[in-house]
Amino acid sequence: MPRPVAGHVPRKRFGQHFLVDPAVIDAIVDAIDPRPTDRLVEIGPGLGALTAALLERIDVLEAVELDRDLVDVLGRRFGDRLVLHPADALAFDFGRLAADSPLRLVGNLPYNISTPLLIRLVGLRSRLVDAHFMLQKEVVDRVAAAPGGRDYGRLSVMMQAYFQAQALFEVAPHAFEPPPRVHSAVLRLRPLAQPATVSAEALERVVAAAFAQRRKMLRTTLLPWLAGRGVDREIWQALGIAPTARAEELPVATYVALARHESGEAR
Repeated sequence: MPRPVAGHVPRKRFGQHFLVDPAVIDAIVDAIDPRPTDRLVEIGPGLGALTAALLERIDVLEAVELDRDLVDVLGRRFGDRLVLHPADALAFDFGRLAADSPLRLVGNLPYNISTPLLIRLVGLRSRLVDAHFMLQKEVVDRVAAAPGGRDYGRLSVMMQAYFQAQALFEVAPHAFEPPPRVHSAVLRLRPLAQPATVSAEALERVVAAAFAQRRKMLRTTLLPWLAGRGVDREIWQALGIAPTARAEELPVATYVALARHESGEAR
């Protein structure tokens, strides 16, 4: 059993690794640069290490926390300055909070929810100012990867079609208690001023078909799939797609164009 942290035993099913390094906490807050008028929402505040640092810069913070025991701890510690929403972040309606003003999201995210939560942000993009998340370094590398590299894949395309993604800095395991078995990194996401003009559902279909067998050439994977969806040779040839290319070689803009044709949004 993990040893207690500030009297709380970390729960494996919640993926709890509490950030304890003051230098890392300060670096995250400096990167966020919160202002008193910001509508800031923390996902998974845990024991409140980052929460306390943020509340040194702003008057009120909102937070979404699944662990009911931690909700009680946080409520006693921060009182009315922390507006708590006891909920699963994967099911929580962030749009409701953004009804009056756009949100700034921040969090040390449990690794087991990071990818689905990032995908959820696509639908929330018009109501966001930005997001700063601590994630497994492998996930951050995938989100920010450029075409042609081994990290470039479905998550890269889906996020970069709608957000500017920037890996800020790495964080070693000893910055947490208990230490995770992997390195972490801080990711900044900002909605693009001119995001992809295609539905996320259409883009996801095309990207899934392309990367389902990523080591194979597109002539045996994506291109036959597109033909079956009514996207003929002339279209992908006009986009400069070589039949011998592989999924990781196509830039985000090409996937967006293909998705527009596949969904009929280009007509």
